[in-house]
Amino acid sequence: MNFQIYPAIDIREGRVVRLVQGDYAQETSYSNDPFETARDYKNAGAIWLHLVDLDAAKVGCYTLLDTAKKMQSDLGLKIQSGGGVRSKNDVDMLINAGIDRVVVGTLAIKEPRLISECLRQFGPDRITVALDTRRDENGQWQLPVKGWTENSEKNLFQMLDFYQEHGLRHLLCTDIKRDGMLSGLNIGLYEEIAVKFPRIAVQASGGVKVLQDITDAKTAGAAGAILGRALLEGRFSLQEALSC
Repeated sequence: MNFQIYPAIDIREGRVVRLVQGDYAQETSYSNDPFETARDYKNAGAIWLHLVDLDAAKVGCYTLLDTAKKMQSDLGLKIQSGGGVRSKNDVDMLINAGIDRVVVGTLAIKEPRLISECLRQFGPDRITVALDTRRDENGQWQLPVKGWTENSEKNLFQMLDFYQEHGLRHLLCTDIKRDGMLSGLNIGLYEEIAVKFPRIAVQASGGVKVLQDITDAKTAGAAGAILGRALLEGRFSLQEALSC
């Protein structure tokens, strides 16, 4: 499987923004035109775009269908998108609307059986399970929910045991402590996932700062990397990232 770069566009109130560790009070705005940002990424060689509806992530009800479809039709980008996907109906709506890959986070933790049904119904290439994780004092990778304030019943590796058995192919995994911090990826985490769950293609996310982070993710066995703040701040170009 070829290593895939996913430039990320997080949208809130029509603007391209980034949050620090998911905190809406720590927002930086980069552009008032998400489509133009997507066009720049396409022109730089992007194949996929990771599109996040931050408004929906907070209150539910996905709002970016028109935006996503325009990026697909006018730019020819493949769209991986989520935010506010809280029911089977939401998954159905996005897939039926033509979203190439639907990202499910909290729903995947709370209702894994439902997501396993989606994997069977739509196929493993149409679903990305996003698991935000944080290591506790006992060394366990917990899966916080409710705004990262409570831990779920199962930890990361227990959840991945279930999903590997049910055909999951695409995993987006973020170390919460590194999200939006430009502190480098947690390479050890991705190495462990690659060894324990070889049938799952993990997208490394959270903390990419320099091109070496991308190279290290590849070496660790990741199948891709999500690039957000580093691209928006011009720390390196998408062309440079694609050539790693």
